[in-house]
Amino acid sequence: MNLPAIWAIYLYEMKRFFRTLMESLLSPVISTSLYFVVFGAAIGSRIDQVEGVSYGAFIVPGLIMLSVMTQSISNASFGIYFPKFIGTIFELLSAPVNFLEIVLGYVGAAATKSLLIGVVILITAGFFVEIQIMHPWAMMAFLLLTCISFSLFGFIIGIWANNFQQLQLIPLLVITPLVFLGGAFYSISMLPENWQSVALFNPVVYLVSGFRWSFFGVADVGVGWSLLAIGVFTAMCMAVVWWIFKTGYRIKS
Repeated sequence: MNLPAIWAIYLYEMKRFFRTLMESLLSPVISTSLYFVVFGAAIGSRIDQVEGVSYGAFIVPGLIMLSVMTQSISNASFGIYFPKFIGTIFELLSAPVNFLEIVLGYVGAAATKSLLIGVVILITAGFFVEIQIMHPWAMMAFLLLTCISFSLFGFIIGIWANNFQQLQLIPLLVITPLVFLGGAFYSISMLPENWQSVALFNPVVYLVSGFRWSFFGVADVGVGWSLLAIGVFTAMCMAVVWWIFKTGYRIKS
């Protein structure tokens, strides 16, 4: 394992993040505040509690998941796409580093950035509502696994994309709608029975449900199913990344 190479890639990506630290951290703070104004004030005034939890607190896990998923994808996809765009990826491929070390560097940096943003959103939410975390270790585990798995997914998108517009295609048109329809701001038990069955086909439901359980001890699906879902998704992403480097898909051409 070439640890200096991993550290060099990781440090380079993190330095790019810290160069725009204010923009990177200010944006989620403003977005979280707006969500609380819109959902907490407008909708929360009509919904007192959901499954015994105040509505303002109930939406916090969903807010964190929304930001963490989209930020993980954006950070990882841009991180690997930019070297492709300017041609420096060939220098990286010719260096004495294997694909695992390249992935660890880029995905590790993207996951770290998303984790920091998730913590910032959690702290910001604490100014609006009282938050109690029943299972802090489970919360950190779900958060970390989500950061890693969606950073891997973003890495794949960065390899697949042919232009900057395609980098935003999946987060905007796929991930964000799935989060909104995945119980981020409501419990799927509030839906009609038929729609509850349909919602279970949304993979984001399992991630949001498990993460919310770590806060309040309530979940739409079993915690075991949530862990299985994120484990399968991570394994699938790792398999695709391995295939990409094995075949050279959109890297060597």
